[in-house]
Amino acid sequence: MNPPETYELLRTLTSPVVAVTCRLGTKSNGLISDGAVRASIVPDIPRLGVFIHKFNYSHDLIASAGTFVLNVLHTGQVDVVYRLGFFSGRDADKLAGIPHQFGATTGAPILKDCFCWFECRVSNVMDTGASTFFMGDVVEAGAGPGKVPMEPAYLRDHLTDEMRKGYLERLTAAQARAREASKTMKSIYPGPRR
Repeated sequence: MNPPETYELLRTLTSPVVAVTCRLGTKSNGLISDGAVRASIVPDIPRLGVFIHKFNYSHDLIASAGTFVLNVLHTGQVDVVYRLGFFSGRDADKLAGIPHQFGATTGAPILKDCFCWFECRVSNVMDTGASTFFMGDVVEAGAGPGKVPMEPAYLRDHLTDEMRKGYLERLTAAQARAREASKTMKSIYPGPRR
């Protein structure tokens, strides 16, 4: 197996670029992910899942609050990716200046200009080593202004040179942290039943 080639092949499995927003008490935050998936084929049991790295500020807010909003971004929101993905919510209010409202059901921030959004209550979690997979039951949803959802390849192609430099620096640092965290993960899978 060639890890760089495998990594590029795995990139074909990514979701649209999403902003995951959360709120715990008076603290709100958001981050960017391309690791979101639909988690149900049953129309009347809408569920989705998202992978959140444990070193992100939002991780602990979601785990404690038990709620989040998954906002699917559109191609006109590269600036939102920069604001939510290139800084830590530990240092500043990342949602300041980004139009949003608080969800009626979860109280988590909903971005007003996104392609669509899903308010979720966490229904299950799975430890994946460097991240946690949060499965959420969708309790409210809505559509935005009808633009085209942003795919990761589109985002990479539309970063400014300054953004690209920051993106690569943060990606390299996140990969190093995730690599270290993955070394300590213990499998709980018992293996095939015989």
